[in-house]
Amino acid sequence: MADEAQDIQQQQTEFEIQVPPEEEGGEYSNFLMIWHTPHEFTLDFAVMQPSQQGENGVKVPCRVVSRVRITPSVMLDVMQAMNENVGRYQQTFGEIQRPGGPQGGGPTYDRSADRPGAGGYH
Repeated sequence: MADEAQDIQQQQTEFEIQVPPEEEGGEYSNFLMIWHTPHEFTLDFAVMQPSQQGENGVKVPCRVVSRVRITPSVMLDVMQAMNENVGRYQQTFGEIQRPGGPQGGGPTYDRSADRPGAGGYH
């Protein structure tokens, strides 16, 4: 019986991912807001809308197209998988260039000063 349990543990697990037809097209996103609580991370994938002049400067409305909540341990797996995939992408296609020039002149927004656990990036 112990040998049988050990054989099961040594077997490789293969996940069969099935995407429903209505989800195959995916959602476009050019903005990501990440925030967390002690128990989960929330990733809000959004699309930036045309900017508008506000009272205190320019406002950029962002429409959330998908919200994903994951545990902290899964967040570590996501970060590792993203780093590996970005590395492979850059090996194949070259360094990723940010809009605004080769030095990455595009803006990155971090709102964690006024909202601990919150940050927005695009």
